[in-house]
Amino acid sequence: MSWFTAHPFPPRQVLALYALAAAASAPVHAQTVPPAPQPATSPAAATAASEQDLPITISAEEINGRPDRQLNLERNVELTRGQTRLTADTACYMRVEDEVTAAGNVNMWRFGDRYKGDELQLNLETGKGYVLRPEYRLQLNNAQGHASRIDFLGENVALVRDGTYSTCEGPDPDWYLKSSTLRLDSGRDVGLAGKTVIYFKDVPIIGTPALSFSLSGARRSGWLAPTVGFGSKGKAEIMVPYYFNIAPNRDLTVYPRMMFDRGLQLGATGRYLGVTERGAYQGETHLEGLRHDRETGEDRWRVDSIHTQSLAPGWSYGWNLHGASDDEYPSDFSRTVAVSAERQLLREVRTDYSGQYWSLTARAQNYQVLQDPAAATDPRLAVPRPYDRLPQVNFHAGRYDVAGFDWAVDAEAVRFWHPDFVRGNRAVVVGQVSYPWVRPGYFITPKFIAHASKYDLDRANYTGERKLSRYLNTFSLDSGMVFERDTTLFGRAITQTLEPRLFYVRTPYKNQDAFPLFDTGRAGFNYAQLFSENRFVGPDRVSDANQLTAALVSRYIQPDGAERLRMAFGQRIYFEEPRVRLPGEPLHQSRSDVLLAASGRISETWSFDSGVQYDAAGSSLYSSNLSMQWQPARMKVLNAEYRYQRDGFRNVDFSAQWPITSRWYGVGRVSYALRSYGVGGASPVGKGKLLESLIGLEYKADCWVFRMGGQRFVTAAQTTSTSAFFQLELNGLSRLGLGNALETFSKSVPGYTQLNTNVGRP
Repeated sequence: MSWFTAHPFPPRQVLALYALAAAASAPVHAQTVPPAPQPATSPAAATAASEQDLPITISAEEINGRPDRQLNLERNVELTRGQTRLTADTACYMRVEDEVTAAGNVNMWRFGDRYKGDELQLNLETGKGYVLRPEYRLQLNNAQGHASRIDFLGENVALVRDGTYSTCEGPDPDWYLKSSTLRLDSGRDVGLAGKTVIYFKDVPIIGTPALSFSLSGARRSGWLAPTVGFGSKGKAEIMVPYYFNIAPNRDLTVYPRMMFDRGLQLGATGRYLGVTERGAYQGETHLEGLRHDRETGEDRWRVDSIHTQSLAPGWSYGWNLHGASDDEYPSDFSRTVAVSAERQLLREVRTDYSGQYWSLTARAQNYQVLQDPAAATDPRLAVPRPYDRLPQVNFHAGRYDVAGFDWAVDAEAVRFWHPDFVRGNRAVVVGQVSYPWVRPGYFITPKFIAHASKYDLDRANYTGERKLSRYLNTFSLDSGMVFERDTTLFGRAITQTLEPRLFYVRTPYKNQDAFPLFDTGRAGFNYAQLFSENRFVGPDRVSDANQLTAALVSRYIQPDGAERLRMAFGQRIYFEEPRVRLPGEPLHQSRSDVLLAASGRISETWSFDSGVQYDAAGSSLYSSNLSMQWQPARMKVLNAEYRYQRDGFRNVDFSAQWPITSRWYGVGRVSYALRSYGVGGASPVGKGKLLESLIGLEYKADCWVFRMGGQRFVTAAQTTSTSAFFQLELNGLSRLGLGNALETFSKSVPGYTQLNTNVGRP
């Protein structure tokens, strides 16, 4: 065995070594010649040194020729420079051209990629050359294929002629594309194919005159896989999106959507984010429109836009705008449960400015209300229209631990407008101060709150007044203790706490029936609301109070600080019955309902959340909820939820992702209303109704995933949408099929895990 090392230096620098090789009649053994000294460079420049600056190491059973011009290599040839390595039966290295040709069992490793062929030519300086009848494998995405010829157009670009491409392992891939030309540009992370046919199980499934895709699965411009499906009314449609990767922080997706019953709808979604000298910004805007809907004869459209941006340190602005052409747009065009249920479309523009201890917000806000189509015949289903705020200004200031005191001031001024109800202006100032005593094992926090408000109405109310004012004081005392003990939970050492808490509130009564209700409602009765001074949300009503809340919490805490289990109990006792009430609000008892709650992760695989509101005075259950999740491993999850509210609803929800065999997985969801009630709970709307159902199957192979299924969900009170879908995902290439099965599964099943870790197309 002989070996030879050469460098891309002028001939005189390696002449002695070349002469030694030429003069010897037997194989030559020579040592590596160190590179010539180079001028001092920065570390960054040294890191960027090209392959041409590195030495070439050659070994073969026999070497002959002219070392200064040409080296002929025979048997067990190996040539290495940097990240390029070549083995072959025979080879010839041209010194001046810095070029090698090889034949017979040629194998080349080039920047992690491997090529195997019958004959090769490669210029080591430019990276240009070719290989005949090759097989190849790419390191970036583990892709492989074969061809009649591959031309190397540079260090990062290879042109595959009459070849195949697949990310599957083995000599007989499940899927592959066959193309007349395939340009693989690892520098730009793109594959460009011409006259391409995609084969699955050796059966052609799609053909195209041109195809482009990302080699690593990263974002890039190009056509996305078409989506064929059915609209909310069950009519066929096809959507062929095009993705524009404008910049690393900007993109645009255009959605031409042909609905065979309605016409051509055009949609676009633009996303962006960035940083300027003044601060960061980000946003997303979606537009879609249909010119002359064949079903209605009208133009239909939808707009959604969100933006936030910093103008200076502490100063930002943004908008949140949504709109639709008509009330029935969600019913006619919705593809998900969330979109179909959205009936109050917010339109808001705001700006915020803040300092170290204060903040100021100004906004203008109104809503477009999309009525349920069934509301025309059943008023109970009508969607209420909130008041517009044109404008609203909020101010907040506060500090903690100022000589032991905490204080805060909140103020607002709002102009309320409504087409049907009383309009007017409202100004509110709420100040509070507290002094927390926090000691190991207990705390006591007295608090004083002053509430002042003033109303200026456009027309007189039922009492004949246009200008109203109100001032109320509130005193509260919050106290609690914390006891701890070491114990075990399911065989693990753990710390258990016992935390009793008492919360007293005193607010005098003031008749507020003459005050309008702009944005105030009754707060949901929950554990957090037990410890609030006002049982209403919004400043139009300030509840009178002479009450005490008693609660007990027990937590189980792991040694690392993670909370494993929490159990809570609470009840409010009224020493005087509250007299301030909203229209239709029932009378209070001497005590509130009892709240019981428990939640936690009782093991590595089981988690749950539960709550009960018990009407102790009526000895009946008012509301309850229980949700559980079992997730023993990836791609294994079971979810169950039950929700009940007296005179409101009784719903159950089950969802799951579970393996059926080693490769088949089932996905499903059922959401069912056991009983539902109309507005106010006056009478039942129905004894039972299916809200959402989903059934699906997935098959996971080594390099592809197949998904199929069907979904049905409510789009309005008396309308539903039914869709069927299937999807074939070819890892590293695209997703093909009918509908978007992956998105449907992900949104419908909490804890759903994508079967393949490959990053799919946008």
